[in-house]
Amino acid sequence: MGLSRIIPKDEKYPMKRIIIAISGASGAIYGVRLLQVLTEQPEIETHLIVSPAGELTAKLETGLSLQKLHSLASVAHDFNNIGASIASGTYPVAGMIIAPCSMDLLY
Repeated sequence: MGLSRIIPKDEKYPMKRIIIAISGASGAIYGVRLLQVLTEQPEIETHLIVSPAGELTAKLETGLSLQKLHSLASVAHDFNNIGASIASGTYPVAGMIIAPCSMDLLY
């Protein structure tokens, strides 16, 4: 099944925006690989946000700096920017993925 079947097409917004959040849980490679795969999809616009703990974990587990992580995304947002476009409930997105995500983070 291709991504076009997973993410519904909306003529109003031809690019599908997906937010990827990298948290401090172990398994940062999941978020990194997701970014790498989605970058290859021309119809997908990725928005990345990395927590301070996520930055540290990603560096320890993958060797990637925050700058390198940001370069994998279409748009990178500062963790402390509460005025970021993705912080608005009216900003149209196809979805958000937190990877890695611990069960504790879900509560």
